[in-house]
Amino acid sequence: MKQGKSMITFVILAMAAAVTLYFAYYVFNALSEPYRTTRVYAYTANDGVAADGLVVRDALLLPTQNGILEITRAEGEKVGKGQQVALVYQNSAAQASQAQIEEMEMDIQLLEEAIAQSGSLESAARLDEDILQAVVELRSSYAQGDFTQLRTQVMGVKSSVLKRGYTYGDGLTSADLSARLRQLRADLDLLTRQSAWATTRVTAPVPGVFSSLVDGYESRLTPESVYQLTPSSLQELIDNPAGEDGGSMGKLITSDTWYFAANLPQEAAERLDEGDTATLRFSGELNRDVDMNVDRIGPTEEGKTLVVFSSNRYLTLTTLLRHQTVELIFESWSGLRIPKEALHLIEEQQENQETGETVSTNRLVVYAFINGRSEMREVSIVHEGSDYYVVHPVGTGRKVLRDGDTIITQATGLQDGLLLEAR
Repeated sequence: MKQGKSMITFVILAMAAAVTLYFAYYVFNALSEPYRTTRVYAYTANDGVAADGLVVRDALLLPTQNGILEITRAEGEKVGKGQQVALVYQNSAAQASQAQIEEMEMDIQLLEEAIAQSGSLESAARLDEDILQAVVELRSSYAQGDFTQLRTQVMGVKSSVLKRGYTYGDGLTSADLSARLRQLRADLDLLTRQSAWATTRVTAPVPGVFSSLVDGYESRLTPESVYQLTPSSLQELIDNPAGEDGGSMGKLITSDTWYFAANLPQEAAERLDEGDTATLRFSGELNRDVDMNVDRIGPTEEGKTLVVFSSNRYLTLTTLLRHQTVELIFESWSGLRIPKEALHLIEEQQENQETGETVSTNRLVVYAFINGRSEMREVSIVHEGSDYYVVHPVGTGRKVLRDGDTIITQATGLQDGLLLEAR
């Protein structure tokens, strides 16, 4: 028993010692750091709420094809009725022939342009600029990880280099170029006839926006059925995705409008009215704020309300979007963010020139740290957060608070022009 009491006593003494050391450390830091500073930065505070839902579009599935499939449209590319979407080859030889046909067609086009060139120095300089620009675009796409136009950009570089060579290089005369052009046309005609039986063009039956993503929602969720959803049926769709459809090579998005059906907290949905415009912040591929119409405020179940939003903007950027968690923004406040402890209320006495009376005025200020001294900067509060304010600077000229300024958050006896450290 005595041993247990001794152990308890030891623990209490150890805790007391730890508290004493922490207090001593805090006091030491307070004495050794007469002031503390932080950096001011531009900031936007939002009054918003998270919304979980699904993106809805009207789409036509393109049936899969037997053979070697080559998609010839980029994700999100607009396609007209009857325009080519893909090529299907019966075998690898047919695919190689198609690549050769495309190169020959490009060479013919370049030769035709080379024959028509004037050969002036101005034309040569322009071709050099075209080569440089094509390389810059290709490098930029590679650096950003955007390979949607890779084939087109590579062909652009090759085209520019070949055009330069045909026009000003290799010592070719106009007669030489014309003879080469006739031979290429003959070779192309022969190769096209030989490979026609082994290559099939897949064309768009209707105009639309091409997407290679087929996730099974195309038939389960449409612009017509979205208005029949309830919070529970939407959640069921979110929790049980159908998965990819192996029977389709892609789809055409045929509507000009896309929708976002979301479950919102009931109190957030009550702040909306049908016909209003709401701002939704998307991340991922879209990565931007989108102003959308509030089309329908549906039923409420267990504190969740179904809301359908719509937009006719950014359709080509939404082809890969489906399940999304976005932020519904009701209001935003932009300005400079400062800690609450950096803000000071000062009272100033001023004499009224007409009446001679002394009038008290209050100003909200922070103290900027400039060349070892504190300098007063007046501000006005735009928004209050839990431990910060969003403020706007007051006044003009040099003594105005700016993004990137250093301000004082803790010091003793702060005043305008106080020397805090030797310069």
